[in-house]
Amino acid sequence: MTVVRTNGAFASVTALFFGWGFITSLVDPLVAAVKSIFSLSNVEAQLSAFAFFIAYAVVSLPAAFLVGRLRQVRSVIAALALMTLGCLIILAGSNLDRYEGVLAGLFVIASGITILQVAANPLAAALGAPEQSHFRLTLSQAFNSFGTVLGPLVGASLLLGGLDAAPGRAMTAASREAALSSIDSAFLMIVALIVLLGVFIWAMRHRIEAAAPPAASPLSIAQTVRAGLASRWALLGAAALFLYVGAEVAIGTQMALFLHSPDVWNIPLQTAGYYVSLYWLGAMAGRFAGSALMVVIPAYRLLACAAALAAVLCFAVFVFGGVPGGYAALAVGLCNSIMFPLIFTLTLERSTASQEATAGFLCTAIVGGAFIPLLAGAISDAAGYRHSFVLPALCYVALCAFALLAARAAIRSSIADEAAAPAMH
Repeated sequence: MTVVRTNGAFASVTALFFGWGFITSLVDPLVAAVKSIFSLSNVEAQLSAFAFFIAYAVVSLPAAFLVGRLRQVRSVIAALALMTLGCLIILAGSNLDRYEGVLAGLFVIASGITILQVAANPLAAALGAPEQSHFRLTLSQAFNSFGTVLGPLVGASLLLGGLDAAPGRAMTAASREAALSSIDSAFLMIVALIVLLGVFIWAMRHRIEAAAPPAASPLSIAQTVRAGLASRWALLGAAALFLYVGAEVAIGTQMALFLHSPDVWNIPLQTAGYYVSLYWLGAMAGRFAGSALMVVIPAYRLLACAAALAAVLCFAVFVFGGVPGGYAALAVGLCNSIMFPLIFTLTLERSTASQEATAGFLCTAIVGGAFIPLLAGAISDAAGYRHSFVLPALCYVALCAFALLAARAAIRSSIADEAAAPAMH
């Protein structure tokens, strides 16, 4: 394969990472919008996040089967079509005054994104020299983070401008109509973005298919499950990703309330919300910097250092609280930045399961974002926000142990050759 063709294919896939990051982050302001529109309690509104993350547990293994059958480009197009359908379901649910429709739409969108994760993460790692796989996936994830930084800015402008009802009071008819109109505009814009991404990927399909690794024999869902369960490293990687996503989401979802609390910064909640952007900006900046560090530092060593530092910062939040604790919590975002791509590629290199089966197990583990935050919230209710940081700290300690295990484990094959390996071992 020529360098130009491979670079063009990688650029196309990286644009996809940016697009789904942008689209995913637009869901956050939607939660605030539907809370007012449907007069929901906080618990009911949080079902939106649960509906989104639970899709990873339900769809990842079928997605691995789909990618094995359709290959990457057609799987990506199918995923984008599913995301478009989810947007239309949300539009119908909001205008028909049915919150269940919004939840169903979020689940469908997340299902499409799950297929993209299964198809695009290994593809980004494989498009080029095997020794630079960690660099490529981290760089793609950096552009994904860029999308997640821009998405909330656009979403807040489109979705939240007309919400003038005070907490506990019903919206006026005019405000409700304006809010519904804003949802229509926002999700029609998302549909347009998805269509543009689909056209772009389809136009670049020959470059992507030529640069992609050879196809493995497709597995049934039952075979995928057996292959993943038979691989120690597929299971270890899935457990690591479960803990990482759960820790990241548990911290991010409580950050504003944590900074707002009297024993930390004691600042207005809206002001605390502005500071939360630093958490995600740190993740974005760290991924760009991490892409450069991958060239000179072994991936397992970088992951061990990042996880150890994150654990220290979380324990510092618990011990000190106050102003130092607030800054320590925000700094965890920088440590989080490189963990996902490193866990993913370290696992792919060591797993005895096929690429599709391993990726399916890894993406299933993203469901940690639905469960660990619930446990962290229960700790916050019982003992306070500072104590809740002990839970992600323990997750990061486990991730450090995962990195040390990876340092001692043999690399089975290069990621670029993984798709050509036998499907069952």
